[in-house]
Amino acid sequence: MRSNKICLAACFLGMLMSGALSAAVSIHLPPDSPVVLISSDYGDTSETARGGAMLLDLHAALTLRNSTQRRIRGITLLVTAQAVTPGGKGSVTVTSLDIGPNESFPVRVDLRLLRPLQASGESPVLIGLDGVLFDDLSFYGPDKLSSRRTLTLCEWEARRDRKYFKSLLAEGGSPRLQQEILASMTHSADRPTLDVQMIRGGRATNFEPEKQVQFAFLRLPDSPIEPTDGMARIAGNEARSPRLEVKNRSDRPIRYIEIGWILKDRGGREFLAGSVPADLNLAPGQKSQILENTTLKFPQRGGGQLAIEGMTGFVSNVQFADGSVWIPSRADLGAPQLQRVMAPSDEEQRLVQIYRKNGIKGVVAELNKF
Repeated sequence: MRSNKICLAACFLGMLMSGALSAAVSIHLPPDSPVVLISSDYGDTSETARGGAMLLDLHAALTLRNSTQRRIRGITLLVTAQAVTPGGKGSVTVTSLDIGPNESFPVRVDLRLLRPLQASGESPVLIGLDGVLFDDLSFYGPDKLSSRRTLTLCEWEARRDRKYFKSLLAEGGSPRLQQEILASMTHSADRPTLDVQMIRGGRATNFEPEKQVQFAFLRLPDSPIEPTDGMARIAGNEARSPRLEVKNRSDRPIRYIEIGWILKDRGGREFLAGSVPADLNLAPGQKSQILENTTLKFPQRGGGQLAIEGMTGFVSNVQFADGSVWIPSRADLGAPQLQRVMAPSDEEQRLVQIYRKNGIKGVVAELNKF
């Protein structure tokens, strides 16, 4: 049996080395897909045996073409190495696109996936389409990964940030815009980060005594959700089982919310730890509790554990029953506590990269396209 497993692994690796990788990766796009495959390259892909499984490092360079008459704003691909194996699925989402009819664009797929040893070399890795978002906010795809919501939120962030940067350009010309781009680069460099491990269900490995810590809340004036109460259990460098109570203060029913989670250590440093998501059915004026069976485990810093002393929550996004969304405004993001910990949007990062490559004239030219 062991020799058969080794033979299977050797066969797959031999297929990689011989350039016959097209037999190991299959791209499935439906007949009415809004994008078509132009080319694919899997040159850096490799697979190695790890115990009773195969570890696949998939590196694919795809070129797709917009086959519709609408402009594409975002796309999500679903990658399946093995549907029932933990670690056997992954996805790639590309946002802040502006792809016109018949225009081509690249998509990189860089994922690490697990497959059963006996399946290696027998069943192909499948790359499929989960969703495409267009400039009129219409959507195509099976949406198995809630891509419509994710892509719509990113598009609203992109529109918000382009509007903000264009207002700076109108207010003070290129010097004012450049000043803000440089400030964004500084904030990104100074923003504290943590390599947070999320564990679904139960407790991690910490056996220190627990304590309950109440959430403080950062109030965002225009938010349709008002957090009213919250707590989590803290033990050393672990925070688990957050419980939040929220109220819908809008005049529309709400189906989904995310509450951002900021932690403060004993030294007063703050870190964005993640978010608490919730699918719900919240009518106007109604309250609801959010219970998340999750443990967040934080790395050691400076030779010791990160000791959690305080928590602050804020509403990071909301989806209404009609599919429309709410996100914080640029004024909300300018609050000192959020400015210190929040990463810039995909669109802001894209504009910064344009500045690094083409200077302020490149950013101005890009903004003028919209």
